[in-house]
Amino acid sequence: MTAETFAHRHPPAGSTPHPPAGSAPRPPAGAEPGGLAWGSQEGGLPLTPASGLGLGVAMLWFSLLVLIPLTAVMVTASEQGWSGFWRAVTNEQTAAAIRLTVATALLVTAVNVVMGTAIAWVLVRDRFPGKRVLELLIDIPFALPTIVAGLVLLSLYGPQSPIGINIANTRPAVFLAFLFVTLPFVVRSVQPVLSELDREAEEAAASLGAGRFTVFRRIILPSLTPAIAAGAALSFARGVSEYGSLVLLSGNLPGKTEVASVRILSSIENDNLGGAAAIATLLLAISLVVIVAVDLLQRKLVRRG
Repeated sequence: MTAETFAHRHPPAGSTPHPPAGSAPRPPAGAEPGGLAWGSQEGGLPLTPASGLGLGVAMLWFSLLVLIPLTAVMVTASEQGWSGFWRAVTNEQTAAAIRLTVATALLVTAVNVVMGTAIAWVLVRDRFPGKRVLELLIDIPFALPTIVAGLVLLSLYGPQSPIGINIANTRPAVFLAFLFVTLPFVVRSVQPVLSELDREAEEAAASLGAGRFTVFRRIILPSLTPAIAAGAALSFARGVSEYGSLVLLSGNLPGKTEVASVRILSSIENDNLGGAAAIATLLLAISLVVIVAVDLLQRKLVRRG
């Protein structure tokens, strides 16, 4: 018996014996035939009693807060049939309110994508006096009650404006109110991602002759795109549903400055729950379509790099 044959038949303790030549490799310990190894990232870990209980509590809580109310709204909207639903959402005043709401929310989202990313860049990459104060001011729209925000905007941009700008009861007032309440979303989504980016790749690209715009477009932007998309989706959803910040400034003029949320409230006050549910269901569908479109767009941009 040669030394090689002996080593093959009697491997050292703790070593893994090599399979004979021409034989199929043995699956790892714990793997099921035709399946993934236990505990692998793709297969995941089996639910333990504790994790199963946690999942059940989470789904119950999510159902009580989100799924059941949404289902109730859609059921209420469907009670009047397709014809009743269509009449409710194509009413002249309702259609005008939905168009104004969606168009303004899309425009505000586009502005927030640009300005929010720029503000996040300044907060992360630049040093200047008052930076900490600006960090706090960014979150004011989150902390301020929306009706108080409406009063503040009316005081500054209403008939008694100290700066001489009066846009009360106009469509720019709706745009301004949407901008105010959606300002932090893109900033706070992009800022932590930008602060964690590795600067070595940027410095290497710059040392090879790449300009600042090229470095931003090819290295920084692909990493920021998912965060920008998340902030944009939140911004649009908040704009579509906004009520308090514009109820004083816009005047709620039917067909002119009335938004969908005000139209829903008007339908409820007129004891038209089916019409209110129909408008809410349509807004939900529009928001879902926009969120999916934003997600697909950011995935495409990330693949292109």
